[in-house]
Amino acid sequence: MSDKPSVLFVCVHNAGRSQMAAGWLRHFAGDDVEVRSAGSEPADQINPAAVEVMREVGIDLTHQTPKLLEYETAESSDVIITMGCGDVCPVFPGKRYEDWKLEDPAGKGVEAVRPIRDEIRDRVAQLVRELVPGRA
Repeated sequence: MSDKPSVLFVCVHNAGRSQMAAGWLRHFAGDDVEVRSAGSEPADQINPAAVEVMREVGIDLTHQTPKLLEYETAESSDVIITMGCGDVCPVFPGKRYEDWKLEDPAGKGVEAVRPIRDEIRDRVAQLVRELVPGRA
């Protein structure tokens, strides 16, 4: 069992918001946090606009793939952050839950996705400050 915190980001398709959040968390926290992401109805691929806006800030999402939310993944995560996935995420006592109200980047162009990326960056930076003091 690892002593570092694990964070699970969940959205519907695991193709935009949750992937950008996971990318930012890996960027800010490095190996100090276990990063996970999943979706209730995973898409076939990562949203190309999300890939592009993250590439603009030096974060590569091209090797990521949307994953289905598994009960065990949620159960073994310390922090679960939902982003518009509704009630599909199981609830476990003792977990930290946050629901981030974020615009869905699906079907939007790069110009519209940049502000979503930046809002996610700010929220993830705050999360890292709370989980790994002195890191973000």
